[in-house]
Amino acid sequence: MAEFRWNERNVEHLARHGVRPEEAQDVVMAARQPYPLERPDDKWLVWGRTPSGRALQVVFVLDDDDTVHVIHARDLTTREKQRYRRRRR
Repeated sequence: MAEFRWNERNVEHLARHGVRPEEAQDVVMAARQPYPLERPDDKWLVWGRTPSGRALQVVFVLDDDDTVHVIHARDLTTREKQRYRRRRR
């Protein structure tokens, strides 16, 4: 099981988007395959659903010790949800 690192800053950032840390963790843990963002800072992106069915996008980095540091999470847009459903088939 992955370890997650939380601090006041990233918890508050998620809260501004109405996302709880547990929801972001659920999406990361259930992800089939994280996608690297095309940036030099090693950020990863996952789309997924929480156990309650909420569709989220989560961006995270892996620390040197493979601890997951979530830096952003938000609800998927309507268009993203459509793409997500097509990819899951």
